[in-house]
Amino acid sequence: MSFLNSLNITGSALTAERLRMDVALQNISNARTTRTPGTAEGEDPVPYKRQQVVFEERGIDFSQMLTRQRRRTSGGGVRVTEVVENDRDFIPVYDPDHPDANEEGYVMYPNVNTTEERIDLMAASTAYQANLTALGIVKALALKSLEIGK
Repeated sequence: MSFLNSLNITGSALTAERLRMDVALQNISNARTTRTPGTAEGEDPVPYKRQQVVFEERGIDFSQMLTRQRRRTSGGGVRVTEVVENDRDFIPVYDPDHPDANEEGYVMYPNVNTTEERIDLMAASTAYQANLTALGIVKALALKSLEIGK
């Protein structure tokens, strides 16, 4: 594995984990949003839906591996394939005075569990920190390699 390939793999992980943290923060900030933009007057309000990030290995197939040395392309790492909406049920709360309450007096709140989001945020932050540590090790290794010729 080349030095630049190591940097690309670590960089892809940093980018993916940063997006995961952004999505978790977005979920936390919208945990009480009972009406999403685009809901017209007279329609039933649609609460915010929890978002989740889907990762995929950024693999390399055999034919790419054969031509990789000539073209100096990198493989490996991780990428975000999509951000999907969670299909869990909304949380009904009885509040007949709320402007988004239905005929029975219930307001539908987002399917966001803030504790779950905080745990996901901590996991993403830990993974991000681990990748920063790996990046530091690759950097130190490169610097030591440059000192060999002295």
